Amino acid sequence: MGKENATLWTEFILTGLTYQPQWKIPLFLMFLVIYLITIVGNLGLITLIWYDPHLHIPMYFFLGTLAVVDTWLSSTVTPKMLVNFFAKCKLISLPECMLQFFSFGISATTECFLLAAMAYDRFAAICNPLLYPMVMTNRLCVQLLVSSFAGGFIHALIHEGFLFRLTFCNSNIIQHFYCDIIPLFKISCTNPSLNFLMVFIFSGSIQVFTILTIVVSYTLVLFSVLKKKSAKGIRKAFSTCGAHLLSVSLYYGPLLFMYVRPASPQVDDQDMMDSLFYTVIIPVLNPIIYSLRNQQVKNSLAKFLKQNV
Repeated sequence: MGKENATLWTEFILTGLTYQPQWKIPLFLMFLVIYLITIVGNLGLITLIWYDPHLHIPMYFFLGTLAVVDTWLSSTVTPKMLVNFFAKCKLISLPECMLQFFSFGISATTECFLLAAMAYDRFAAICNPLLYPMVMTNRLCVQLLVSSFAGGFIHALIHEGFLFRLTFCNSNIIQHFYCDIIPLFKISCTNPSLNFLMVFIFSGSIQVFTILTIVVSYTLVLFSVLKKKSAKGIRKAFSTCGAHLLSVSLYYGPLLFMYVRPASPQVDDQDMMDSLFYTVIIPVLNPIIYSLRNQQVKNSLAKFLKQNV
């Protein structure tokens, strides 16, 4: 059939995570619990930071914003995934699909910039403690925050714009549990080479820039801490930075594998597992990681519970 006579799809079917009926209820319950913990954990962390004046410093300003972004990211993907476990017709319209990807693109990219900003904050606090109040001013914190969201918005808008050059006539079945950009490329009847190039250039550049910022910041932190030769200072620095490094490592691994490596039509299952990790698992882990590794957060939580329970 010629391209001009082909049917252009305006609705898509999300295949979801499993084809086996016996797994639907266990997976639904598991991801529902994860989502509820994500919402309660992140909103609880935001409330705690807002409530306690001792946490009104740049480090927790960024951590609270990260909790907002994690809630946003998880809420972009998880509710639709939960509904589709039992939906007879797993249809999603083209506008809804585009909106879901756009929301995902903003939140995922903003998180990359926020993790870099948090690394710079730790560098300024540990390597230049006396100058820290003058370096990390309220104005700079707001500028870094606005730049992170602006970067996420512009990055998502670029890919969203290039998506509109594609037409879908080969298939309307998306081998994924949400509308991600790579699965859409795979069912396009327009050559997506330009789109793949844009993903490689922009996503690759953002990830390289933010990873380098994080690596350089923490390398300088490591040298600074080891120079002081204070056992207490070393423990405190590693306790604070260790949680951030753990979160960064868990987040960037699947992200790099998903968007920077060459795409292959044979790795749909692996793509879904990678996506599941940074859209569902990381948002629930972040508040746990940062809270359990941070004595000040634990003290604030104990104080909050004592006064309100």
